[in-house]
Amino acid sequence: MSETVAEDAILSIEQLTLALPADADRAFAVEAVSLALYPRQILCVVGESGSGKTVCASAVMGLLPTDIRPVAGAIRFEGRDLLKLPAAEWRALRGRRIAMIFQEPMTALNPVIRIGDQIMEAFEAHGHLALAERRARTRALAEEVGLRDLDRIINSYPHQLSGGQRQRAMIAMALALEPSILVADEPTTALDVTTQAQILRLIRDIQQRRGMAVLFITHDFGVVADIADRVAVMEKGRVVEQGSVADVLERPQHPYTRRLLAAVPGLTPPVRPVVEDAPVACAAIGLAKTYRSNNWFNSQREVAAAKSVNFEIRRGETLGLVGESGSGKSTIGRLVMRLTDADAGVVRVGELDFTQARGAGLRAARKHIQMVFQDPFTSLNPRRRVGRIIADGPIAHGVPAAQAFARAEELLTLVGLDPSAMQRFPHEFSGGQRQRIGIARALALDPDVLVADEPVSALDVSVQAQVLALLETLKTRLRLAMLFITHDLNVAAQVCDRIAVMRLGEIVEIRPTADLLSRPEHPYTQALLAAIPGRQRKAPPISPDALGDDVRH
Repeated sequence: MSETVAEDAILSIEQLTLALPADADRAFAVEAVSLALYPRQILCVVGESGSGKTVCASAVMGLLPTDIRPVAGAIRFEGRDLLKLPAAEWRALRGRRIAMIFQEPMTALNPVIRIGDQIMEAFEAHGHLALAERRARTRALAEEVGLRDLDRIINSYPHQLSGGQRQRAMIAMALALEPSILVADEPTTALDVTTQAQILRLIRDIQQRRGMAVLFITHDFGVVADIADRVAVMEKGRVVEQGSVADVLERPQHPYTRRLLAAVPGLTPPVRPVVEDAPVACAAIGLAKTYRSNNWFNSQREVAAAKSVNFEIRRGETLGLVGESGSGKSTIGRLVMRLTDADAGVVRVGELDFTQARGAGLRAARKHIQMVFQDPFTSLNPRRRVGRIIADGPIAHGVPAAQAFARAEELLTLVGLDPSAMQRFPHEFSGGQRQRIGIARALALDPDVLVADEPVSALDVSVQAQVLALLETLKTRLRLAMLFITHDLNVAAQVCDRIAVMRLGEIVEIRPTADLLSRPEHPYTQALLAAIPGRQRKAPPISPDALGDDVRH
């Protein structure tokens, strides 16, 4: 689907077609794509992985990979076709007139250069301002994007900042030369919901104040609802629908758009049977963990990641552990799994004191509790075939190899994959398929307890829905107790019987899912709910004490 490009568009993509390498699964990364971006407007391009949205953004920035080449169409800015610009003209244009915010600031920022120097690089590269003026402008930009404690931030390296602070620094770099167009490629995907809400408000505020046009790439319809003026939906390299945000979200025309919207998790939990009479499969009693580190000045810094945390999970029940980065939820997952030893407290798996197990006893006990990791690509051995990956655990626990491989075939079928996957390597699968393999591996030892650490945060919305449905089915069929760690309350609503909300190492609220979502009692829980993208009600003012992402670091 294309649109007629009006004469007042600041940027127009006209029938753009980009060819993929010959060995790719399709001929074109994008095909006959036409989009128009207007001054003082935010255009959101939405779609799943592989839809072509990020490739379009890369083409606009002149950053296409060498194996993707334009074969038709044009990208016009100020009367020039950007696809035909020589390198020298691109260097003059990029950053000054068209700037970009990347998805992951930790990989986009130089790890060995201080934040202030990285912001100043934009002025240096384009020959702007004397040193004193560059420093003053850098501080002004840092203030504009909401960075506090400027002396510390400007002199810090990227790893010393929080995710929200790093993304604000990236925005400051992009704004340095006051561009006419800002390209934002999934700039909030890796952020917690409250930090995400802050960054979205910041981008919208700066866009309106400076009168910029913004091309915003995302797969999150909640983000679209919060920030977009117009929306284009992409599927497999083509624009299938575009229009105003109200038209696309409230009156979608294309079946693909309808499917994506239907897959977006909501805050209404499904009705589930009560499991109060089931035996307790896992319990945490007084878990505590403090991390200590020394800085360059030999002064010790302490962070209490867990403070006397208590909960229990019954067979057939899912307990959600929800909170921002730094809240301690992933630390609790590691303590429960004995990947990290607690400073105090007890983890019980059934009748076993898991925290006291040692040596062979610990090795034998591990089969009762298994984990599904956040990133299935990095958690699967890239040099081993899938069958071996799944069978390794049982073989290590004494199961004969033939029996272990036969069980691996059964598990692949159970998680919805063809047994022929046994002979393939992880890189040959999609993200959703790799996560299914990770689930099969976790089930190979027939555990009683499953710890799922952000198992769907890296997946597209439709694949996410499939994996959540699979986990729910497996939990019910196998009577698993599941600790489900997530920062997304929408996701927690779909799979959790109860939710525990963590803030700064403590559980501040733990209640049945429907009760907690409809009547949150703690101010922090209320702030998390109010910050969810796409919420119809206006978010109340959120104090730094309630959130703490930028303050804690």
